[in-house]
Amino acid sequence: MKLRIARRIDEIDAAHWNRLARGGNPFLSHEFLHGLEASGSVSENTGWEAYHLALVDDTFDAAAPAAAAPLYLKHHSWGEYVFDWAWADAYHRAGLEYYPKLLSAVPFTPVTGPRLLVNPDHPEPGKMRSALAAAMTRLADDSGVSSLHVLFTNDPDNRALIRCGLLQRTGTQFHWLNRGYESFDHYLESFTSSKRKKIRRERRRVAESGIRMEVRTGPELAQEHWDAMHRFYGVTVRCHGAHPYLNRAFFDYLQTTMADAVVMVLARDGARYVGGALNVAGGDAMYGRYWGADAYYDGLHFETCYYQPIEYCIRQGLARFEAGAQGEHKLSRGLLPTTTYSAHWLKDPRFRDAVSDFLHAESEQVERYGTALRGHAPFK
Repeated sequence: MKLRIARRIDEIDAAHWNRLARGGNPFLSHEFLHGLEASGSVSENTGWEAYHLALVDDTFDAAAPAAAAPLYLKHHSWGEYVFDWAWADAYHRAGLEYYPKLLSAVPFTPVTGPRLLVNPDHPEPGKMRSALAAAMTRLADDSGVSSLHVLFTNDPDNRALIRCGLLQRTGTQFHWLNRGYESFDHYLESFTSSKRKKIRRERRRVAESGIRMEVRTGPELAQEHWDAMHRFYGVTVRCHGAHPYLNRAFFDYLQTTMADAVVMVLARDGARYVGGALNVAGGDAMYGRYWGADAYYDGLHFETCYYQPIEYCIRQGLARFEAGAQGEHKLSRGLLPTTTYSAHWLKDPRFRDAVSDFLHAESEQVERYGTALRGHAPFK
């Protein structure tokens, strides 16, 4: 086997990469990752240096990688959604450097999916995942970084990474699951009476305020819609004092390259768009990504970010809606706690032992948290 490091995603043939990443997760596509790099949203200047791995198995196909992984050299911990700031602080207090570190993830995207991408026709996919995980770990050890982090992993990758000595970490997100609902009203029938009335009241307030909702995708999206969505994204960033990870060039890239995967929910007050949410659909799911509004409207956030996307998923027969990281307020809207996973390797054995103890205690807390939340689900 031969390992290759690509300093840009376009150093790997798009068709070869997408062959490995097939499965419907749009964020793992060559197009999405290339858009982040081509726009400059992901670059050395923003603290994300591409170190993508490609593993060639000559006995299978000498011309194309049999496995690959999105990988970045990180100089900070922004845009990851699995928080290791306390680990970095502990390193610094001990007189050690935590950055740079290696990170396998989709930048700015807390969506579970494969990170160890394997050709679906390879006769030994488990062997290739293990080989890629081992290569990633060796690269981290040899390059002198403090640590390696693989975020929002799926079950096959978890097993391969744990076998390579990485520590497992758990977290919680809120996902909506389609139980064969025929309409939004049919969905609400599964709620308790009080919760059902609350949601209907929230939706009624939006309508009574004069707001009109639109759901657009693909060719239905015009320049004015992209302009509005970029404006809303900027409003949210400023309101939260956050860093604008995504620049206008990235939105322009989505418009020209991936518009068919974008489902935009827009709120119109008269002739002006006043709020919106950008979702990305792929496979059997839709993923909520960015939201914003020019002003406060009672109930608009819930209508734009949850109720309209859920209605869309029901109409399209999608199996689930993942609304992004955090947010206990999602529970009362019918999005249930779902466990997420990540895997971590730390070079210094002292810190590895300390982090291992911490993760063991944290996983028990996460489990108790999820159990408690499920006890407050809005369903009958």
